Amino acid sequence: MTIFIIVITVIVSIMAFRNTELFDRFKFNAHDVAQNKNIYRFFSYGLVHANTLHLIINMFVLYSFGRIVEQDFIALFGTTKGLFYYGFMYVAAIAFSTLPAYGKHKQDLFYNAVGASGAVAGVVFASILIRPTSKIALLLLPIPIPSPVFGLLFLVFSAYMAKRGKDNIGHDAHFWGALFGFVFPLLLKPELFIHFLKNLF
Repeated sequence: MTIFIIVITVIVSIMAFRNTELFDRFKFNAHDVAQNKNIYRFFSYGLVHANTLHLIINMFVLYSFGRIVEQDFIALFGTTKGLFYYGFMYVAAIAFSTLPAYGKHKQDLFYNAVGASGAVAGVVFASILIRPTSKIALLLLPIPIPSPVFGLLFLVFSAYMAKRGKDNIGHDAHFWGALFGFVFPLLLKPELFIHFLKNLF
């Protein structure tokens, strides 16, 4: 499932790099959704990216964490349900992560968003929930830190940067996508929270 998502995203993103009409049709524009009811944009924007680096980073992180979470979902729920739940979580996180931006910018004709970052953050946080004893290292800071610590720092940083709103990055999508990825498995299997807490200390 992870490889399938990556292949589809890479193909569509590369096509959109070469075809601005496709890029414009797929990007998330809150004003267009509000005025023209193009609800599909809540999902299609996750298939296109701003540039090659944006695409590579998202797909690298998804590849690194997605295969693990996919196998964890299969172990927890069985093959068929596990793959379905994993795929559903990814797609739902794409839409959920941009809901706050929609509420904030639906009157703004010029607000646009692209990229799978919100869904990828969801996958990373699902891994933090299921494997709280694991460690995460960043490319810019290659020192492994406990995944719950990374998660907390990520949420604080994303909330702070979203409030500042001075760069061109969808920090609010990162924040809400991450929360969705943490909560969704709990809705399916609440005892995961006990597992998470027990492994914190």
